[in-house]
Amino acid sequence: MAVYERSVRVDAPFEDVWDFHSTIDGLDALTPGWVNLRAESVRGPDGEDDLDEMIVGTTATVSLRPFGVGPRQESTTRIVERERTDSDGRKTGYFVDEMSGGPFAHWRHTHRFEAVPGGTEITDHVEYQLAGGDVGRLASPFAVVGFAPMFRYRHRMTKKLLE
Repeated sequence: MAVYERSVRVDAPFEDVWDFHSTIDGLDALTPGWVNLRAESVRGPDGEDDLDEMIVGTTATVSLRPFGVGPRQESTTRIVERERTDSDGRKTGYFVDEMSGGPFAHWRHTHRFEAVPGGTEITDHVEYQLAGGDVGRLASPFAVVGFAPMFRYRHRMTKKLLE
């Protein structure tokens, strides 16, 4: 399994950063335009579609069409873990989404947040494997060429929007 990890420090309170990343609007705001992302549906664990935050059991079906080329690719992401703590004044939190469909046979994205002096540290940790059997497995380490710029963009935009 290939792994990608990237961190950024944002000069914004933990609460603001956590709340921003807890909605589908946050995902939309942090996705580069060239991806052509469209949220097709968002459903809470009980089927509700008017969510204040994406909690465990929430599914989001999105489609994308990178650079406007080819047909739209649809995938579904599901929040499978979510926890936040405030122990002895130390605020931390994380949530995990797993994606099905799209170009990856496996995608598990852990979003970690930690209050640090003057702001919040965000770490994205992704375990992934491209679809396509053995060829996808062998090519997976090279997929970072495609999505590393997206994570750099996400972190730049998080700073721009929240600082």
